[in-house]
Amino acid sequence: MISITDLYDTICQRRDNPPANGRSYTSSLLEKGEDEILKKVGEEAIEVILAAKAQGDQRVIEEVADLTYHVLVLLASHHLTPTDILAELDRRHH
Repeated sequence: MISITDLYDTICQRRDNPPANGRSYTSSLLEKGEDEILKKVGEEAIEVILAAKAQGDQRVIEEVADLTYHVLVLLASHHLTPTDILAELDRRHH
């Protein structure tokens, strides 16, 4: 099973070494820039809400997975890491 760290590392690899054939959705999204990434994060957040309201648990899982991926792309575009987020959550917890 893939971990958040593994997925984030793959996103960073695509950011730092985009495939020459241009066939990576991740590298394409990163090349389009922050506005496109933010658009996707917003779309996925809305889809999570809609899934939670009436589409069943499997759809919630699918949409949260999509949102998680796009948030990780956003973090990578800012050279932030999941560890940065965990540190902030830890700070808030104490």
